[in-house]
Amino acid sequence: QVQLVESGGGWVQAGGSLRLSCAASGRIFSRYNMGWFRQAPGKEREFVASIRWISSSTYYANSVRGRFTISRDNAKNTVYLQMNSLKPEDTAVYYCAADSTYRDYTKGISGIDYWGQGTQVTVSS
Repeated sequence: QVQLVESGGGWVQAGGSLRLSCAASGRIFSRYNMGWFRQAPGKEREFVASIRWISSSTYYANSVRGRFTISRDNAKNTVYLQMNSLKPEDTAVYYCAADSTYRDYTKGISGIDYWGQGTQVTVSS
């Protein structure tokens, strides 16, 4: 079992920055692929960024590439999402996830092992 707790969400003006954190506890964090996903009102949950445990390779949705950076600190059991140049369309609840099997999340997000409770990010224009 893995427990995930997100923090760092809030309100920011367009062009601003926020850093989300996801603290993990439970099973071996370093062996899980980690990802950030988001869900805006009335929309499906979508992939934002992911980082593999075996290589620390990172992947991004086209909508955030170049603005967001995912990273992990296995010693602290924490994964981060640095969000810069935020836009109103980035407004959503952001969820952290842990997955024992790496998937191409651009094709779907079903089957992910663990989810956090989410943290709200609001970007005003």
